[in-house]
Amino acid sequence: MRPERQHQIWRSEAGSRLWLSGLIAAMEHAERPDVRRQPVAPQILLELQAQLALTALFRSSQISTLRH
Repeated sequence: MRPERQHQIWRSEAGSRLWLSGLIAAMEHAERPDVRRQPVAPQILLELQAQLALTALFRSSQISTLRH
């Protein structure tokens, strides 16, 4: 999914819940010992960094607009 589309989905309550559910499922999967022993592919790390940057941008823009 393109980052622009993800940004639009997060604006709704249902989208936020969907995103959070996906995050929780990913964290539960990642905590499994058999998964933790495996090396992480560089492409996955790049995608994770991009996702976290997008999330941080979205949150900071929402906070700054509330101040005005």
